[in-house]
Amino acid sequence: MPAYVVKDLCAGCGACAHVCPYEAITVAARLATVDPQLCRDCEECVFICPNGAITAA
Repeated sequence: MPAYVVKDLCAGCGACAHVCPYEAITVAARLATVDPQLCRDCEECVFICPNGAITAA
């Protein structure tokens, strides 16, 4: 299951996009978005997010 962003928690800092090895995350208008077609569920973004805004469950 691909990761997804909890919009209410996302600050749009971009930390997740920087660590994603699959370039599956983009940040626009201070909100991260995960492309489910590119996400390989490595969970790097889950561990790096300072706000806990990304989950893989």
